[in-house]
Amino acid sequence: MKGLYWQQDSSGEEIGFVFLEKANLPVVRDNYVKVQVKACALSRIDKKFLSDIKMMKEFLPVGREIAGVVLEIGNKVSFFQPHDEVVAHKPEKVSWLESAGTIRDGVRAYTALHYLSYVSPGTTVLVMDGASPFGIIAIQLAQHRGAKVIATVYSSEDRQYLERLTPSVGIKQPLVARIIDESSGKYDLTESCLEETGGLGVDIILDAGGL
Repeated sequence: MKGLYWQQDSSGEEIGFVFLEKANLPVVRDNYVKVQVKACALSRIDKKFLSDIKMMKEFLPVGREIAGVVLEIGNKVSFFQPHDEVVAHKPEKVSWLESAGTIRDGVRAYTALHYLSYVSPGTTVLVMDGASPFGIIAIQLAQHRGAKVIATVYSSEDRQYLERLTPSVGIKQPLVARIIDESSGKYDLTESCLEETGGLGVDIILDAGGL
């Protein structure tokens, strides 16, 4: 079996990716599930966390958020069966790439909007770094719930991307009511938000903090 692994050099600064062959696959234990990966997301690896829990290794597998098909189950597994399409249970209408890509940032954005801040029609949501994977999903979820979205970006390329972001169905109008480009240093975030909301300010601020 060939896999893609993350490798850090001896200085701890440079990061590279290598393919490694694994001759023998581990035996499926009682509570384990073996999955054939169809797609994976290349998410950030938290080196400090892995070091703290004594799991830092020379080679770390890439793609911890996966979508795939169950090949084999352990003796004590009852929820999954061979041939199941999984990311939990993947809906048939959702592609492998879409399902893998939404595991991390999709769940975080959904939790932030629906369980922590309770977004509702008419609210105004400020999404920091709107062109990031987290930001793009958050913008779409907030707009779908009827919220007005303001987003920050840090480059002209990100601004252009958000300007082109429109609903897949219905009226083709931008999902973001106002894009604040912080790379230029010309705009004050607070003043821009107050101007866009008529002095009321925003109801919800989402900031993934670069994670």
